[in-house]
Amino acid sequence: MEGGPTGPITDDWCVEHFDYLSPDFARDLHPTLKRMRALCPVAHSDQLQGYWIATRYEDVLRVAQDWETFSSELGVSVPATQMTVQAIPEHVDPPLHRAYKRLINAYFTPAAVAPYEEPTRAIVTDLIDGFVEAGRCDFLTEFARPFPGLAFFDLVLNAPSDQLAELNDLATKASVPNNPDARECWAALHKWIGDFVEQRRRQPPHGDVVDAILTAEIEGRPITDTEVLGMILLLILGGLETTAGALGHFMIRFCREPHIPALLRERPELVPAAVEELLRLEGSFIAIGRTARHDAEIAGHPIKEGEKVLIYWASANRDEAEFKDADTFDLDRASNRHIAFGAGPHRCAGSNLARLNLKVAVHEVVQRLADPVLLEPEESLPFHSALNRSPLSVPISFTPGARLGAR
Repeated sequence: MEGGPTGPITDDWCVEHFDYLSPDFARDLHPTLKRMRALCPVAHSDQLQGYWIATRYEDVLRVAQDWETFSSELGVSVPATQMTVQAIPEHVDPPLHRAYKRLINAYFTPAAVAPYEEPTRAIVTDLIDGFVEAGRCDFLTEFARPFPGLAFFDLVLNAPSDQLAELNDLATKASVPNNPDARECWAALHKWIGDFVEQRRRQPPHGDVVDAILTAEIEGRPITDTEVLGMILLLILGGLETTAGALGHFMIRFCREPHIPALLRERPELVPAAVEELLRLEGSFIAIGRTARHDAEIAGHPIKEGEKVLIYWASANRDEAEFKDADTFDLDRASNRHIAFGAGPHRCAGSNLARLNLKVAVHEVVQRLADPVLLEPEESLPFHSALNRSPLSVPISFTPGARLGAR
């Protein structure tokens, strides 16, 4: 069928046969979404048993905030996932969702994550030291992918230090779409969480988010083992591939627009604002699925009870109706109400931690990897893309630097 999953991106493909798993779409994500905003801002696809796609900022924000109409609980799997455990609280709607989220929110406030800054910088320094003298690396596999997991497992989860590298590799492989080893990785990850929970229950309290989950009461009853597993699983997966993908996208833009890293190297105080603009443009959490609880409408299009809806954060963040010169990196924007971390009750609970990780990483990368250049044409870089989108490889060269050593 022309315009089907492996066909070209045509108007017909956008309007009727949109396939969010298409490799062509993964490569040409932003041009295709821009085309859809103009052509069919609310479209219905006949692929994967059928689903709706919303691409404009106004519609995406409304669906995300209206949990009473568009549910996270009633099967958000577009597509089916290898996960065998419900991710909590992502797959739970209010009011129960609030009980779960209250457990973890206090551990991810700006004040709570601030002490992680210098230990995070030490992790970044060690990773960069591994390749800085060579003047070349695969930025994705040697830095962006290992970094967020190492930081999270060590600083937030207080996982055993001798298991960090293996655990990070396992969680990363489980979360990468279309990985042939995903099922085995999920099973191994579930087993690790179960063993970790049993170990932590035998230890004195650490005063961390794991303790808060293990001792929680949900609506007046003790939390169940299944709920504990689901909450820790979501904590692990929430920041790994999304942060890794964002850093990969950031580096591609740095190579395409070298004035950005040059500016940030000269004026490091601009890094926080730059991270926000980069998240708007290059956030890797690109979409999420919802299910209609009852008959509804989106921008005049009738949505039937039980139908699936994909809302595209990546499209909303480049909607020309919300952001002037939406494809342009602009630190002088009067308003940057991006939704790279989602919106509504299911907005990412770990956004403050992700921001800290990204700010530290960008600061160190622009200081130490001078004049980065892609070693392959940008259009030939491979991507995986489902609800998250990430380059699989970002080979770069740069001016060789010196190792700094562990701090």
